Amino acid sequence: MNYLNKKTGQNIVLEEELLFDRSHKGGYGIGLPKLDVPEVNYKKLYNKNLRKNKARLPELSEPEVVRHFTRLSTWNYAIDLGIYPLGSCTMKHNPRLNEEIARSSEICEAHPYDPIEWTQGHLQIMYELQEDLKKVTGMPAVSLQPSAGAQGEFTGLLLISAYHRNKGKIKKTIITADTSHGTNPASAALAGYNIVQVQTGEDGYVTLDSVKDVLTDDVAAMMLTNPNTLGFFEKNIEQIAKLLHEKDALLYIDGANMNAVLGLSRPGDYGADVIQFNLHKTFTTPHGGGGPGSGPIAVSEKLIPYLPIPRVEEKNGNYHLNYSFSKSIGRVKSFYGNYGMFIRAWCYIKALGGEGLRKVSENAILNANYIKSQLKDVLHIPVDGNHLHEVVFNDKNQKESGWDTSKIAKALIDYGMHPPTVYFPLCVKNALMVEPTETESKDELDRFILSIKEIVTSKDSSVVHPKRAFREKIDEVKAARELKLTYKFKDE
Repeated sequence: MNYLNKKTGQNIVLEEELLFDRSHKGGYGIGLPKLDVPEVNYKKLYNKNLRKNKARLPELSEPEVVRHFTRLSTWNYAIDLGIYPLGSCTMKHNPRLNEEIARSSEICEAHPYDPIEWTQGHLQIMYELQEDLKKVTGMPAVSLQPSAGAQGEFTGLLLISAYHRNKGKIKKTIITADTSHGTNPASAALAGYNIVQVQTGEDGYVTLDSVKDVLTDDVAAMMLTNPNTLGFFEKNIEQIAKLLHEKDALLYIDGANMNAVLGLSRPGDYGADVIQFNLHKTFTTPHGGGGPGSGPIAVSEKLIPYLPIPRVEEKNGNYHLNYSFSKSIGRVKSFYGNYGMFIRAWCYIKALGGEGLRKVSENAILNANYIKSQLKDVLHIPVDGNHLHEVVFNDKNQKESGWDTSKIAKALIDYGMHPPTVYFPLCVKNALMVEPTETESKDELDRFILSIKEIVTSKDSSVVHPKRAFREKIDEVKAARELKLTYKFKDE
């Protein structure tokens, strides 16, 4: 198989105007029957709230609208087209079986106001998912309510705040690391905390001394992404947890990279107090597109009283919702969370079981290290070590040839694949962060590897990529500084 055959034909991609530009007066997409009830003078009823000017909506037939959005869809790159090697984002294949079950009428037509007697099966699924996530983390309680990983972070921080307030303490500081996800300090700031960042050691791990240097009585918690964004499991994590607990500070684990340690490590065993899951990353619910996401949290004993309500409980084979927790922080999401995401994650866990989940992580680690072994002599690895699910390269080896990080990423588009994460984590200059995930085959990994090799060994780095995509490289600085957020109508 020739992975680099540039002569392969591409799908036809059509230029597309805005719907407003395609609009033509009198166009419509529906036909209403003749009025068979008395006409109401709506102007008299709603005069105060009527618009002064008619809304400028595009006038088009139904086929025109359908074709417009179908043509737009041909612009998209998706996981169903090829590898999505975004480091720390875990963009992997979503099993279609899970989708089929989640979209069945018995599941998706349920209403959150249905009586408890009608929804026992739904509550059972939620309860079992909670129990499974408890086993995965080794922690005693789970809340499914948060609707995204970042909201899970925020919820965990609210629990930490409630824990300290209940003890009569007001702590204002959160420690983060430079290898943490960017949402960590953002969530902490949103929760009202001051942020102190520690620098990772030269070996890619947070050191005990760096934590000791900033650990005061004002510290409420430390937020660590583990495995971190360099792809390493924090080797000092257990000792860090002990240091924090001695000061009555808590350990928050960002679980976005949990797919690297399923069945291999449990946060509860090394002293974590709260961790959020990103169900789309670890348990293959859909990723991106604005949601819906799901970010359940697991907590230690000391945080259980503050978990959101209602909580799904089981007694004698019956399931119910318990609202009777006086110290709870209350709701963080309407109803019980994004239920459709629970179905997908529940299906995934039940299909694989404990051994299967462990195999997921082993394959994720294998794939990442295969890429590392094949590219380590081509791209530079700024911090080498025992990589798990992802590897961070940079462009140090390409200084003479002129192939910098941005050029490599843009050139990959011409090879029919999405670029990896670039310029993150910030602790690595000109980073190229690659996470193949466990669902990619060796053939697809080889296609990615050979593409990188051909790009960086090309003599002409002056070519502006992409060339074969629907849009060539844009002026990113101009796009950021000169936003065009208004539309001028033809008759203006």
